[in-house]
Amino acid sequence: MAKIMIIGAYGKMAQLLTEKLLNETNDELILFLRNAQRLNKYADNPRVELVDGDVLDTDQLADAMQEAEIIYSNLGGVDLADQIQSVLNAMKLAQKERFVYISSLGAHHEVPGKYGEWNEQAIGAYLPGFRKAAQLVSESGLKYTEIRPAWLTDKDEVAYETTQVDEPFKGTEVSRKSVADFAFQVVTQPQTHVNESVGLNKPDTDGDKPSWI
Repeated sequence: MAKIMIIGAYGKMAQLLTEKLLNETNDELILFLRNAQRLNKYADNPRVELVDGDVLDTDQLADAMQEAEIIYSNLGGVDLADQIQSVLNAMKLAQKERFVYISSLGAHHEVPGKYGEWNEQAIGAYLPGFRKAAQLVSESGLKYTEIRPAWLTDKDEVAYETTQVDEPFKGTEVSRKSVADFAFQVVTQPQTHVNESVGLNKPDTDGDKPSWI
């Protein structure tokens, strides 16, 4: 049994991961988020600790993760690098070393062709934050896993393949349920994918842009 901290716990993938961990393991969870009452459905669960907090409050974050063995981040936004820096600082303060986090396709200029060009335009405001965050994590000295999903869907399916950071990204889409499944595999087997940046996509979805756009 492990204790896992989920930062940004109200995110859709974070909630999918939470449910999977509660249903399929005996692990205990620390759910860190703003307005923690939004997850009050877990308030009476003895395996869940809800923490209402601000990720940019490094000291609060460090205090909250004291008992955690694995830190998972579902954070996003244009200020992602600042948020990730606070998480890394908190992990150093709390003497934690295993970090798993959600990034994005394009964080390493790894998306080829017309799809890569389209992606640069579509999420251009966010990519600098993803890229800076990836640099901060890779230079942190922590044992990390970066997860770079394709464009996300809410399809009820688990269907994905992986690419490494030195390989061209494949596919245009992947379900949130698939990303949560891969994250589950990593946090429950933390000796796997150490210091790797892993791309996730649904097989056979290659194209110049996601099919629904």
